[in-house]
Amino acid sequence: MKATIAIVSEKGGEFEMKEVTITEPAAHEVLIKVMATGLCHTDLSVKAGNLPTNFPVVLGHEGAGVVEKVGSHVTGIQKGDHVVLSYGSCGNCRPCQEGDPAYCNRFQGLNFTNERLADNSAIYTSDKGKVNSAFFQQSSFATYAIAHERNTVKIDKNAELKMMGPLGCGIQTGAGAVMNTLNPNPGSTLAVFGVGSVGLSAIMAANIAGCATVIAVDINDDRLELAKELGATHTINSKDKDAIEEIKAITEEGVDYAVEATGVKKVAGMAFESLAKRGTLAIVGAPPGGTEYAFDANNIILSGRKIVGVVEGDSIVKIFIPKLIQLYDQGRFPFDKLIAYYDFEDINQAFNDMEEGKVIKPIVVMP
Repeated sequence: MKATIAIVSEKGGEFEMKEVTITEPAAHEVLIKVMATGLCHTDLSVKAGNLPTNFPVVLGHEGAGVVEKVGSHVTGIQKGDHVVLSYGSCGNCRPCQEGDPAYCNRFQGLNFTNERLADNSAIYTSDKGKVNSAFFQQSSFATYAIAHERNTVKIDKNAELKMMGPLGCGIQTGAGAVMNTLNPNPGSTLAVFGVGSVGLSAIMAANIAGCATVIAVDINDDRLELAKELGATHTINSKDKDAIEEIKAITEEGVDYAVEATGVKKVAGMAFESLAKRGTLAIVGAPPGGTEYAFDANNIILSGRKIVGVVEGDSIVKIFIPKLIQLYDQGRFPFDKLIAYYDFEDINQAFNDMEEGKVIKPIVVMP
């Protein structure tokens, strides 16, 4: 079977369209006709060389599509099913066995450096040799993709398929950081630093969780307005005002919870200092590799503050993604307000627009 892929040949390179041959799915794999794929800042960082991969590579890790064929050992998924693709995990290591697949011992290999969970054979073949194409066990910047049954999530066919892909990473990361990791008490206070797709998803989730005060912090007034529309009770432009002082003026002692979604070292420090005693900071924004955050140990000890890292919203994807769709259907999680659509062939423009802040969550739609 032929597939069209968007390939990045080198660090910092542009996407190039290429026709290739796609292999058959292995025993526990699924062949998907990709309908649409979300663009994520992780793709942007990998493409720029700030996060690891092996070039040339087919990126894309927020795919949604229709099952074309399943491997001989796949159960619970069949041809014609509508699916969302999420992150890869091995299923055998201690974190996976204990119900924390986002912290899989093989996470980097299976998600960033294209280790195919089934075997080491090529997914795509072309006249120019090997194409690395098991990115997040999907490489879904393609018209057809191979995923593993572990990261293939069956969804209701009534859901608008082309908008569902971002639930597989960016949207679930922000929502899960609140709903799964922080699990805030009703009536509590929460601040979100950085209101892109992850931060705005965290704001919507904070409302679902019953937070009484939800504070959005960013330097983009348009995004702060959207944050207010999606449930923020207060907004702060940290370019114009001291965010820590403003937060403490609103909450008296600081917030019970904070989500850092920018990956910027200075902002992480602000988020920590905005916490009340015994508050918890969830760090979800990924900085460039090698970035070190410094927090005063005595401050942490004496204040009882906690810092927790969050990968993929701590989500069990086959449970959490359908839950988010149900909340969307109820009008309680309107993530469609973040989305802008592009044709697949315009993927470079979509990435440029995202990088420049013109759109929040671009999705490329396959022909």
